Amino acid sequence: MVETHEAKDRAREAGLDLVEVSPTASPPVCKIMDYGKWKYAQAKKEQKAKAHAKKSELKGMRLRPNIDAHDLKFKTDKARSFLEDGDKVQFVMLFRGRQMAHQNLARDTMNGIIELLEDVSKIEQPPKMMGRRMTMMLTPDRKKPAEKAEAPTPAPAESSDAG
Repeated sequence: MVETHEAKDRAREAGLDLVEVSPTASPPVCKIMDYGKWKYAQAKKEQKAKAHAKKSELKGMRLRPNIDAHDLKFKTDKARSFLEDGDKVQFVMLFRGRQMAHQNLARDTMNGIIELLEDVSKIEQPPKMMGRRMTMMLTPDRKKPAEKAEAPTPAPAESSDAG
């Protein structure tokens, strides 16, 4: 430990700055360094961390209330791959003409989608009517795949060599 005025003198002699690195420590920690260079390095470090952070995209799935079972499976499989990649998925069910009278069937379809994807997703926005559209949003559930990976797999039965 060095007195503050002595540290300032040393920094001035070296042509550098006295920078307080950890103000919350007791006593506060200071270093003699080039402040401009340190600030530049910190900015570069933050920029690199920001570049590596994956941004979650919003993927959209458009459906009709009278969707066929095979088409629904195809859509949910595609949504599953988006969710596993870490993207949000928005399902939009479009109604035409007299289809508005069958909103209960559409809601059942949306609930079926939720059940099919419950192992990899969680509901961000439940099914909700907006005009002639019913929308819902699912987000990837980071915990569920991890739990699935940690689950112990049963060991294969050993064959006995009694002969």
